[in-house]
Amino acid sequence: MTTPVKEPTPVQRPAARVPGWVKALGAVVLVLVVLFAGIRLSLIPGLKDLFGTETRDRSGPALLESIQDISRYDAASGNFQVVVDLEKDAKFLPDAVRGSRTLYVGAGTVDAYVDLGRLDKGDVRVDEDRTSATLRLPHAQLGTPALDPDRSYAVSKQRGLLDRLGDLFSDNPNSEQAVQRLAVKHIGDAAEESGLTARAESNTTEMLEGLLRSLGFERVRVSYGD
Repeated sequence: MTTPVKEPTPVQRPAARVPGWVKALGAVVLVLVVLFAGIRLSLIPGLKDLFGTETRDRSGPALLESIQDISRYDAASGNFQVVVDLEKDAKFLPDAVRGSRTLYVGAGTVDAYVDLGRLDKGDVRVDEDRTSATLRLPHAQLGTPALDPDRSYAVSKQRGLLDRLGDLFSDNPNSEQAVQRLAVKHIGDAAEESGLTARAESNTTEMLEGLLRSLGFERVRVSYGD
């Protein structure tokens, strides 16, 4: 009796492993393809409205936290504009890979005021016949610079590849807080050198002289000091 011959079992070769850098490169290419496709689709007429977003304001009502009585006289207000050029570089990496540069135009106002609530009894003197009055007021001060969002805008933004990819997973990719803080600082510095407080004191003096003369005072003297 003839013994059947068994066929040889084929040897299975282990599957070749894909290097990690190839997977990372493929992920980057996939992200770039998706971004490019989104840009192309936005340029096709009709598709922008089809895939457009709808904005809904689901904010709750504003709550009143506190009320403060104001005893100051706003005597002058200055309008300022500054161009902020903020650049961030990374060590040992070119700007095309990691880094950012933002050109921002910041416009805002600064008020100058005289705090009339700091007056004491001895700061206001009136003679017996009520024809002469002498007032001593505190020096004018500058308020906090207020940035106007309607007149402030980013002119250009340059970001490296890693920064752009990071913005995709960021909660606030269009954050401009850094340049806004710099704009407020520069506006405040410009207000201190603008002579705005001197203008406020001059306007306050003119206002008080007109008010007291309308009440029958013939001589009015206003001075300033801390």
